[in-house]
Amino acid sequence: MAEETIFSKIIRREIPADIIYQDDLVTAFRDISPQAPTHILIIPNVLIPTVNDITEDHESALGRLFTVAAKIAKDEGIAEDGYRLIMNCNRHSGQEVFHIHMHLVGGRPLGPLLAK
Repeated sequence: MAEETIFSKIIRREIPADIIYQDDLVTAFRDISPQAPTHILIIPNVLIPTVNDITEDHESALGRLFTVAAKIAKDEGIAEDGYRLIMNCNRHSGQEVFHIHMHLVGGRPLGPLLAK
């Protein structure tokens, strides 16, 4: 069984977060340390530690991550100019919270994805 994370408490609204979207499958909230004018985390409400732990049972929630990302990008006014969706897997990628999450970042030109 995966260990509960801070995101589990945000989903249940046990700790404060600027939640901008929540339904039965996913929750979206503003990052507390934004790397761009718009930086929102979108997470499945079920705890999945890493991408390596995804199963077919998670397909509905993971598909919802993308439809919610598109809705939020439009609502935030960044859809037309563009935005980036990032999901890290394990320590070498920079994953810090082991509850998968998608970063939606935008609101300015973001530059190259990776440094050379």
